[in-house]
Amino acid sequence: MVTRSAGVLLTRVGPDGGMEVLLGHPGGPFFARRDDGAWSIPKGEYFPEEDSRAAAAREFTEELGAPPPPGPEWDLGEVRLPSGKRLIVYAVRADFDASEVHGNTFELEWPPKSGRRQSFPEIDRAEWFDLDTARRKLARGQAEFLDRLLTVAPDKPAAQTP
Repeated sequence: MVTRSAGVLLTRVGPDGGMEVLLGHPGGPFFARRDDGAWSIPKGEYFPEEDSRAAAAREFTEELGAPPPPGPEWDLGEVRLPSGKRLIVYAVRADFDASEVHGNTFELEWPPKSGRRQSFPEIDRAEWFDLDTARRKLARGQAEFLDRLLTVAPDKPAAQTP
């Protein structure tokens, strides 16, 4: 059975007039020292009988601690990630205070084989990035959504290239 995830990619016009996107950095010890290639569109798994838009909003809320703000929305479609998972993403043009991230946590035995369980945030921080930087930061397979965003979002900045 194929695993499906849904996410919300927030976009805004940045201070320099270029397009920016909001990405989340995964929490926990495995990602603590990783930066480039580790960030992600806020997303999570959903069941086949669930509405993907509702699942994307739920996962955004769980991971960042607040619902996605209202704004114009675009369906960026689905991409098969290198893991085999299918990811569908909806872009929303809206601002969001990235400094206020406080979403769900998960437990993990850490250090390994220590018998101690520790709690870590699913997303330890979120930041706004211009599209060129976002391409470098995103985990494999997700940059396709930046290309799609450039084709559907009205008033896209001309300086940005896919």
